[in-house]
Amino acid sequence: MIGKSITKYIRISPFKIRRIANELRGKSVPAAEAYLSVLTNKGAYVLKKTIHSARSNLLFSNKHIDEEQMIITKIMIDGGPTLKRYHPISKGRASKILKRTSHVTVEVSVK
Repeated sequence: MIGKSITKYIRISPFKIRRIANELRGKSVPAAEAYLSVLTNKGAYVLKKTIHSARSNLLFSNKHIDEEQMIITKIMIDGGPTLKRYHPISKGRASKILKRTSHVTVEVSVK
């Protein structure tokens, strides 16, 4: 049984979320949620929300699953569309500002 959750169009760079997500692969769900509740990053909040949703999706399909046995089997952080903005610089030129977005996919299963 697999519980899956996808969060799209998050206004944070994929690089910033991947730093946190690499720590969580293979951990149990309660341990991952405890780890994320201590962090103050915006990416940690988004990951905690997505993991909680995947856990709830798995529990909805089978209510007899022990939460301590759930592990994070897959976390994927993909890049979403990039918002392009411009910032004025000297001599009438413009400099590009790339505001990146992310898509987060989390899969939770039972050991």
